[in-house]
Amino acid sequence: MDLVEVAVEIPQVGDPRRKNWAKVVYGVNTSRASGWAYDGDFIATGGVQDVPVGSVVLVYGEKGSRDNPAIEARVYTANADGTLSHHKTAKGHAWARTLRDLVADLLDQQSSASPPPLDWDPQLIRYSDLALIEELRRRGHHGA
Repeated sequence: MDLVEVAVEIPQVGDPRRKNWAKVVYGVNTSRASGWAYDGDFIATGGVQDVPVGSVVLVYGEKGSRDNPAIEARVYTANADGTLSHHKTAKGHAWARTLRDLVADLLDQQSSASPPPLDWDPQLIRYSDLALIEELRRRGHHGA
């Protein structure tokens, strides 16, 4: 089944000169407590990316020295209106385990939700039903 995608701004976490990445997460191996627990596709940070509506996005970044980095990771979900909803931030070396159960729960919620229809346009979400009906009437559509 094709998923509806939306363009979202993926934040840059940490120092761009240090390790940073983002991933659309599709699965979690709950027997692991490291970054390897997260299955998904890597996407670029610090710009717009197309991701499936409702997808879980994990963003990781480091700042500070190479020998002693300050780690930060954040969990978001992608909304149909092109925004991200922030769920949690974790800092330090235990970031992966700290976020693991939340990400698994978000993925469970995502899989139980019904997907939007393929002919659905995420750009129309910003308009009220009344505004859309009025625009159709203005264009001469007087049907149901």
